[in-house]
Amino acid sequence: MKLTRKMVLSRAKASELHSVRKLNCWGSQLTDISICREMPSLEVITLSVNCVSTLEPVRGCRRLSELYLRRNRIPSLDELFYLKDLPHLRVLWLAENPCCGTSPHLYRMTVLRNLPHLQKLDNQAVTEEELTRALMEGDEITAAPGREDAGSSHPEPSYTLSSVSSTTETNQGLLSYTEETEVQGQTAGDQSSSFSQRDAVRSHKNRNILTAILLLLHELDMEGLETVQQTVGSRLQTLHRLEPQDME
Repeated sequence: MKLTRKMVLSRAKASELHSVRKLNCWGSQLTDISICREMPSLEVITLSVNCVSTLEPVRGCRRLSELYLRRNRIPSLDELFYLKDLPHLRVLWLAENPCCGTSPHLYRMTVLRNLPHLQKLDNQAVTEEELTRALMEGDEITAAPGREDAGSSHPEPSYTLSSVSSTTETNQGLLSYTEETEVQGQTAGDQSSSFSQRDAVRSHKNRNILTAILLLLHELDMEGLETVQQTVGSRLQTLHRLEPQDME
């Protein structure tokens, strides 16, 4: 089923596509979300429990901050290429898609390597340690997926919407409630955030610096690495000396 202009405006209670900021299409049997290209103001979209197979339509949603895609038909992590240029994306729910593969660790490391600004992946907070490990253990995605033979080369998902057990449906219902609550209560959530906007900006800056440093380390020879080690040691000693003063 194709997501249409009428459906979007009805669900978002909006008059124009360009003004839509939040959209909930959970469990709508959608296969085509190309209309997202016409929603540049979109910030939060829930598409879980559908049949979406590509992320390309949201690549132009530059304001997107939360994307819920659990239990769809995303065939490959190469689709993450379309999300790499979304500067505000902080929450992604991609679990239960064929692209997750058989190695949960490799899946998570690959997502975080390519989307290091994420704060939450699959309803689990992202840690600084994970981001550091992702640089070493995740696969880097540098090109968009080829779509010439997408219909035959990618495996079908191991589940169908009609074959899920009642227990699983109950669990998914609870998860969908979480997603819908996050979409509907976004404003309240912003006001009760556990950390200030200034702290968030500072955290993102530190994360970017750390990522750049770790990448550059691969280019250094033995002498360069020893210089870095000495500099880091000196800096740590300085910070340790300052700690008692801060506590006072």
